[in-house]
Amino acid sequence: MKSALLTSGSNKDLKLLLELSKKIGLKSKLLTEKQVEELCLTNAIKKGRTNRFVDTDKFLSSLSK
Repeated sequence: MKSALLTSGSNKDLKLLLELSKKIGLKSKLLTEKQVEELCLTNAIKKGRTNRFVDTDKFLSSLSK
């Protein structure tokens, strides 16, 4: 499965794209701003995950430097 994410400042243009995708047999969904933020946050968490233990004290002290 392939996906595309389109953004626009125009609701009219997005509505047109959603209608077009429906006509050509593609599934489409309009996402809220909150849903987009959650997707981005999820992606950032997955990329940052190392499966290693991080010493909290060392980490916090490195931030203060």
